[in-house]
This record gives sequence, structure tokens and C-alpha cells, in this order.
Amino acid sequence: MAEPHRLFTTSVASVYPLYVNKLERKGRTKAELDEVFRWLTGYDQRALERHLVKGTDFQTFFAEAKKINPARHTITGSVCGVKVHELEPGTMQEIRYLDKLVDELAKGRPMAKVLRS
Repeated sequence: MAEPHRLFTTSVASVYPLYVNKLERKGRTKAELDEVFRWLTGYDQRALERHLVKGTDFQTFFAEAKKINPARHTITGSVCGVKVHELEPGTMQEIRYLDKLVDELAKGRPMAKVLRS
């Protein structure tokens, strides 16, 4: 059996501050980041914070998200040269959806558009 991609075993908590820093440099907020996480995964704020404190890895984080937003499939475009909508369904695609949403926030898109409202 192949080793899982290193991103799958990376804790969400280790990447979270990098997202916060990226967004704050662009005038966005941690609260907006949390809103993106909640929209994508269906976690409430307490559950999100529990996963961050616990050090949950990305694979478990997305596997335990029972209400992943079906509208995430409307997310298109590239992250690191990879078209997110063309990835095989699974953890990598979910991680890239999150990356794409963070990128859109950082580029100044209105929250309603980021959240496909």
C-alpha cells in the first residue's frame, strides 16, 4: 500500500496560522477564515476549535466532517498549478478546495462570492 500524501497527515492546526497570516496581510480576518472552514466542512465553531486544539490531521478532519458543503463542487480554478475541479474526489480535492477559498479571500473577493452565495 502506498504511503498517504504528507498533506493528509499534516495537522490542520499547523497550517491554520499560515492561512490566518496570509489573510491578515491582505486585510482579511481570522473570523472570515473560520467562516470559510465552517461553510466548507459543516463544522460549527466549537467543533472547528476542538479539531485545532486536538491537532487533527487533514485526512481525519475531512473524513469526520458530516456536512461537507455540496456547493463546493462549484469551486473552480487552480491552486499551485492544479485545477481543483479536475482532481479525483477525496482528501486532496477537499484540501485544494480550502486552499482555493483562502486564495479568493486573500485576493479581496467578497465573502458572498467566496461562499458561492
